[in-house]
Amino acid sequence: MKKLLTLISLVLILSIVLSGCVSQASPTPAPQEPGGAVTEPAEPGGQGRQQVEVFSWWTGGGEAAGLEAMIKVFQAEYPDIEFINAAVAGGAGTNARAVLATRLQANDPPDSWQGHAGQELIGTYVAANQLEPLNFLYEEEGWLEVMPETLIPLISQDGNIYSVPVNIHRANVVWYNPAILEENGITMPTTLEDWFASMEDLKNAGVETPLAMGEQWTAMHLMETILLASMGEANYSGLWTGEFDWASPEVTTALEHFATALSYTNSDATSLTWQDAAQLVVNGDAAYNVMGDWAEGYFRELGKTPNVDYGWAPVPGSDGVFQFLSDSFVLPVGAPNRDGAIAWLKIAGSQAGQDAFNPVKGSIPARNDADRSLYGEYLLSAMDDWASDIVAGSLTHGVVANDSWKTEIDTALGLFLQSRDVAAFQSALVAACASSGPCQ
Repeated sequence: MKKLLTLISLVLILSIVLSGCVSQASPTPAPQEPGGAVTEPAEPGGQGRQQVEVFSWWTGGGEAAGLEAMIKVFQAEYPDIEFINAAVAGGAGTNARAVLATRLQANDPPDSWQGHAGQELIGTYVAANQLEPLNFLYEEEGWLEVMPETLIPLISQDGNIYSVPVNIHRANVVWYNPAILEENGITMPTTLEDWFASMEDLKNAGVETPLAMGEQWTAMHLMETILLASMGEANYSGLWTGEFDWASPEVTTALEHFATALSYTNSDATSLTWQDAAQLVVNGDAAYNVMGDWAEGYFRELGKTPNVDYGWAPVPGSDGVFQFLSDSFVLPVGAPNRDGAIAWLKIAGSQAGQDAFNPVKGSIPARNDADRSLYGEYLLSAMDDWASDIVAGSLTHGVVANDSWKTEIDTALGLFLQSRDVAAFQSALVAACASSGPCQ
């Protein structure tokens, strides 16, 4: 009996010792803040900091510098929130979106992420119930009063707004070499027919590349601007809502115009980046290039002078229409640090945040109350047009079509670039709308 009591005592003592060890090794759980924000456990003698992880593909050049400028505004306004820059480089967003898809599948969303405003976000993430509506922020911050009325429907669905545009880029811009046009007696044309005639004249005069173009996505960019110029804003916009028929004669004519434009492009287009194609213009090796207005930021990086080394105009036939795209930020469902994400979105939508970001990025604010003294000659002209023009959305840059529909269009485009068969291309576009668009 004495031995049994001794053994029981030893077991009890050992249990107490082990219990103390486990208690010391267990981590302290992070306390949950109201609204879903997580505060880090405090260090000895210190206080925890709230975090916000923001995901983007802004890793180089003016876009990275612009992001850093906006982060400084955020840190000044919210010094107690640690900003975690989760940018992923490469592929103009392709790599970043692949990483994001993996994280969302693993139920590990960042607190906010960058996307193109419109159907790229709505048709992908809203459709998967992965984004919160932001109507409350638009009302609290007064953003409905400082953003164009025509913009809001393009970033909304069923009355809910799903992103905060931090900037606006214009897609339907033709960049031209003023010296080449002047040497050949050409005034920048305002209609597609006159534009094509000028390219024929340039070709006959020995200009090897009347219209510079790069890899396939730049061909899609050219195509969407010619669809707009040929069909007009109402019919063009109707293609993306199902209100206008892809099988119509107007689409046939627009695709024929696109084929005409392609006949004046460089034979090595598939091997060139958009920068390579744009540089042909400022180097005097091409007369025209259709590209978004990030090209102007690139020209300035090259040290080129506006209205000397390059000029600009709406793609002929599209004057009075601002074909836009926008880098925007969102609020995910289940954001780990929801309060921090909302703080970031407030800066992204603010005048201070947008005026810090856009002059560096080479874009204009979505807001109409920017400090104009911060912006250069081209951007001021874009601001004026953004405030007064009709707004239409970009296909290439995510506004008007969801990912699956855009992919089908891109596949059909790749075949067309080889065959130049307008009838087959149009049939493929009709099928794509029926498969993945509103024609279902």
